[in-house]
Formats: sequence, structure tokens, C-alpha cells
Amino acid sequence: MSQQRPTGVSGRAGAVPVLPDLPEATVARLPEYLRALHHLAETGHDTVSSEGLARAAGVNSAKLRKDLSHLGSYGTRGVGYDIDRLVEQIEFVLGLTQRRAVALVGIGNLGHALAGYAGFGSRGFRIAALFDADTARVGEQINGLVVRHIDDLPRYAAEERIAIGVIATPAAAAQRVADLLVAAGVTSILNFAPCVLVVPDGVDVRKVDLAIELQILSFHEHRKASLTGLPGTTAGTGLTALPGGLAGTGTQEAVGT
Repeated sequence: MSQQRPTGVSGRAGAVPVLPDLPEATVARLPEYLRALHHLAETGHDTVSSEGLARAAGVNSAKLRKDLSHLGSYGTRGVGYDIDRLVEQIEFVLGLTQRRAVALVGIGNLGHALAGYAGFGSRGFRIAALFDADTARVGEQINGLVVRHIDDLPRYAAEERIAIGVIATPAAAAQRVADLLVAAGVTSILNFAPCVLVVPDGVDVRKVDLAIELQILSFHEHRKASLTGLPGTTAGTGLTALPGGLAGTGTQEAVGT
């Protein structure tokens, strides 16, 4: 596979560039590689080995090499990967060669924090519009942007050419906001509300639920406690007391009844 950036279908001027058909798991890891590469560049590195990049990104080197091979990037034996070149390849595949305009809906505590986060700009995104249904919030300025009423979303979405909508509202309002974003032509949504959104085919939704992540960590804490004999275990047996008087081990599979 060529290491050159795709130039377009059949080399025709103005043709849409050909993107590799990447596995979802690879797409999910590319931002981690990009973050690690930016850090390496900022600390004075020009090249990096697959082992060094894998370590910085928190993955194993075989997985990293396979992921990058999808981009046509194989590195150079004894030298490794050219960092600037690899950053360019990953940014192209992720569509970060242009700053994408983002609309943020819901300026509560979380939304306010997101609106004030300066890191989006360095990652290829621009918070272009802020919206809320609370008239007490409308007119507030955050980082030079004025909070608009949610009813104004269609007009500003068109004017700012919004590419991505971020929902930081309570769950009860999230579906209406998603419907407004979709009606305004937004086809990518990042949802922080603790609910499942119903959207048409062709609309991509990514969900971030902090409570779910904490519950997963709670499971791991519970499991570690059960394996090290802390409270909640049956001493000396390796069995954890389960509701209903049952007992289970860390490796036993659940069986339906």
C-alpha cells in the first residue's frame, strides 16, 4: 500500500480523496496515536519506533503496526516512523486538515466547562455556537461567544456551517435537541446526556456517559477487592458473596436460570 496521501479518484482535479476502509477499533485508537505523536514532537523527537509509540499510546506494538499499516505507513527499519509524516497521515484520515465547526447545546455546569475548554482548537475543532433553552443563560458570553436561544439553532447552524453538535442538556431535553440538530443538517452528534438518542440513518452519534464509566471502574474495584481478601469476600475460599446467598469467583461465567 502506498505511503503517499491519496490524491483523488483517478487523479482527477477536484475528485474526492480515497480514504482507507478502517476497522472501528482502529479508528478509535488513531486519536490516541495522534495525541502521543504531538507530545513526542513537542518534546523534540523527529522519529519514533513502533515500540515507543505503542508505549506512549498505551497499546501493544503489534496492534499499533497493524493499525498504521491500514494507512500505508510501515516505518523504516532501524529508524522508525517519521513523526511529522505520521501526524499528517492520521490527521488527514481523521478529517482534521480543516477546523470543524461545533455547536454546543446546554450551558449548565458541564456545558459551561466544555465551552471554556481551550484544547479543542489545537485538536482541529472550533466551538462556533452556544445554545440553551434557559432565557437566563441567553446572552451570556463565554470565550467571546454569546449564548443563543435554542430556537435560533437552525439559522446559526447554517451560517456557521456546523459539522458536529454536542448535547450537554438534561436527558429529558436531549432527544428534542437531537431532532433540531438533524433538521438543521447536522449529521454527527456527541451526546453527554444519559439517554439513548433515536436518529435517522446516516447520523452518527457518540455517547459519553460518565456515570457508566464510573460504574465500570466500580466493578473493577469490587473484583480486585474480592481477589485480595478485602471485605466482601468469603475468607480463604476465593469466593465472593453474591445476592441471594450464592457465591462466585472472578472467572466463573454467569448461568441463566
